[in-house]
Amino acid sequence: MMHRDAFPYKILVIEDNMGDFILINDYLNDMIREPQIVHCQTFKQAQVFLLEPEVKFDMILLDLSLPDKNGQNLIESVLAISKDTPVIILSGNSDISFSVKSISFGVDDYLIKDDLRPTTLYKSIVYCIERRKKRQELLESEQRYNELFDLSPQPMWVFDLETLEFMDVNLAAIKHYGYNRSEFLSMKIFDIRPAEEIPALLEDLNQVRLVNPYFGQGVFKHLKKNGEIILVEIRANPITYKGRKARIVLANDITEKLKYVESIELQNKNLSEIAWIQSHLVRAPLARIMGIIQMFEYNKSMPEIEKQMFFGHIITSAHELDELIMEISQKAYLAKTKLEEE
Repeated sequence: MMHRDAFPYKILVIEDNMGDFILINDYLNDMIREPQIVHCQTFKQAQVFLLEPEVKFDMILLDLSLPDKNGQNLIESVLAISKDTPVIILSGNSDISFSVKSISFGVDDYLIKDDLRPTTLYKSIVYCIERRKKRQELLESEQRYNELFDLSPQPMWVFDLETLEFMDVNLAAIKHYGYNRSEFLSMKIFDIRPAEEIPALLEDLNQVRLVNPYFGQGVFKHLKKNGEIILVEIRANPITYKGRKARIVLANDITEKLKYVESIELQNKNLSEIAWIQSHLVRAPLARIMGIIQMFEYNKSMPEIEKQMFFGHIITSAHELDELIMEISQKAYLAKTKLEEE
């Protein structure tokens, strides 16, 4: 006994010829254990089911000659209300050109009634359902890609690996670089690079064409529409886009970040110099002053001429200490001012 598919397919058969319907019904039951078959003899009857929000079919089998509609008009009317349900045309018309044309309208398959067999009909149903699922998965995947691409807060673009033309660009890139979409799509990627960096860019791209690495990154200079040069961290991956070999690029402007790092490094340098002055230069005049004071304390009967000499050393050391303190204060002020500017 032939194995029958246990899945309870819900199938709408739109067929006005009862003899053809009985044959289709028998074929379906030969291959499917418990098919849920709904039969309509006119487009108007089918319209009632297809417009019901809660009703969803797995497959629509459509005859092309109904009492109230036929041909292309019938196909278009059914597809308009099919809710993305696969549609297979069952027709006595073996005109190849019309069958191809009907496929272009959006139907999933075109079967000739005279050639119909249980296995032929079943395979077409299963294949069409699976193709529709894969197509829907692809559409959902493309939708997720478009959302991730278009709504990314960081600039992104796709460029043709051979022509170097921009193929797509997101809103963040448009806002950040200053070009509108039409301008971007009329440009090549070296149009956003300073002239002196173009030779290196072209050399890198020649290597990418040969190897096309899965992932690439680096920091490069980019040029905005207003002429401002920025430093950008680039991450790129290969992609096939509209049938072309391409690269999708994520750009992160790190200009301000690098300026901030430079500012921190400058502050650290100033603070290191201050620390060195405090630990080395300040100690010398201070030690001299403290040593002379101790000498006065232990030698009460020091001759006046020696006292005057040591007083001179104290004054000199005090002036030296004062200058060092002023230098420290100035460096600290410059470091603070630089931080506030950043």
